[in-house]
Amino acid sequence: MPPEQPDAELLRTPTSPYEVGIGTSHQTTISGVPQQNSLSASVASPVGGFSNFSTASTLHGADSGQRSFNDLEQSNIVTPTLPGNADVPLPYGLRETVPMDERDRTLVEHFVDNVLGLVFPIIEVYQQGPARAREILLSLETNKTYFHCCMSVSAIHLKTNMGLGSAQIDHDIMKHRYKAVSHLCQDLARGTDHKKMLDATLGMIFFHCSVGAPNDYLPDIPWNDHLNAALKLLNKFNGTPSSFSLSLVSWIDILGATMLGKMPTFAHTYRSRHLGGISSGLRELMGCDDRIMYLISEVACLDALRSAGYVDDVSLCHHVAALSTQLDHTEAADPTLESPLAPSGAIHPQKLTKNISAVFRIAARIYLYSLLPGFDCHQPSNLNMVKSVADILPYIPSGPYGFDRSLVWPLLITGSSSVASSPFRRILTERAAFLGDMGDFGSFGKMFGLLQEVWRLADDPAPSPLVGSIPKRSSSPSLGTPGISIRKQRVHWRKVMRRNGWHFLLI
Repeated sequence: MPPEQPDAELLRTPTSPYEVGIGTSHQTTISGVPQQNSLSASVASPVGGFSNFSTASTLHGADSGQRSFNDLEQSNIVTPTLPGNADVPLPYGLRETVPMDERDRTLVEHFVDNVLGLVFPIIEVYQQGPARAREILLSLETNKTYFHCCMSVSAIHLKTNMGLGSAQIDHDIMKHRYKAVSHLCQDLARGTDHKKMLDATLGMIFFHCSVGAPNDYLPDIPWNDHLNAALKLLNKFNGTPSSFSLSLVSWIDILGATMLGKMPTFAHTYRSRHLGGISSGLRELMGCDDRIMYLISEVACLDALRSAGYVDDVSLCHHVAALSTQLDHTEAADPTLESPLAPSGAIHPQKLTKNISAVFRIAARIYLYSLLPGFDCHQPSNLNMVKSVADILPYIPSGPYGFDRSLVWPLLITGSSSVASSPFRRILTERAAFLGDMGDFGSFGKMFGLLQEVWRLADDPAPSPLVGSIPKRSSSPSLGTPGISIRKQRVHWRKVMRRNGWHFLLI
């Protein structure tokens, strides 16, 4: 029997459902060998303490409509907990409770067997148990929007990783994508179960990041529209969101802001938490020390203010110096980095997140210093920082079962500031090859393809062609970007994304 043809409505760009009823200088030591952290960029000395430093509040209207999610919590977040349900059997407890045809059953099984293991690897290291899987399976069983979101993601993974490109797969993707949006619209109209809506909306953002193809041509709602909806849902929440949901929102909000060149929505909350020493559970969720993530939020605010013309060069240098000092304070008391792999093959979570945090810290500095007037990738300070990241990477396990997919953002920032002769490029290319097919999709695949295009434009003096595309993994990418010739100068990755129409969330 020929496959069911998709309804014409499925092939149209989905209408966003969100218009319905939701508004209301230290050294790092690697195995005992001190590494120079090139933190001596030419910036002015800090003026005043960090407690007086506020970037977002100086932007006109920055405070309007912003609600702190501290108001949504009954206690401080310490770690993102997925409560789980011991009564939900693994792996297919929802078979008897969710009606589905054979095709959907195949997608469910593929999701459980092949997709679940790709998401939240840091949580898995810390929890060392099936609580995360139980919670996701429980949501599949009780949340129709979440169910169809996961089925769409499962079909995407079959298409991108298993090479099963066909009209039937595209139909599965669009059918479940459309149903997820339809059920979400119904939930929004009822406006009752905000937890289910928030879980589903965050799933639409994050699961697609984990498996989406760089060249996905099927219509979808942009991730930042989903994020805006999630943030509005938090303002309407009838209850207390889970600490996991708030941690996930923080992660997407902070790094997503750097994708867009905007301030994080909860920037003031992150600043308050940083000053108060309050965790948001980010280290246990995505591997980076919360304090470093809070400071990345501050850098994103400064980036937005600079782009909008709200800070002059003198003020910019003062703010950069102040934030650089604060990054100094996030250095570990013992800067020695060690392999997180135990002789048994087990992962030591604290050592792993210490190493990941070290990479994020240096990337945050690169991002910060790149805002300075006259920044050049060939400056010795920048070359040393990029080299430091390359030196740390061997202390983070690579390959399909490694943690390169937890380093997407710092690899993007570091790679975009690297020069052609940098060993970082070679090391990253090797690690991408170790990932195999897993290096071609999800946030890592998009990040590496974007970097290859940035490198090509920065290194190649030839004029760029008119048509752009994500290049395949290669040390010499060949496909171009629309626009004028860019010769031997720093190319900003955000501009490359805009020119190609790539709306990536690289986390």
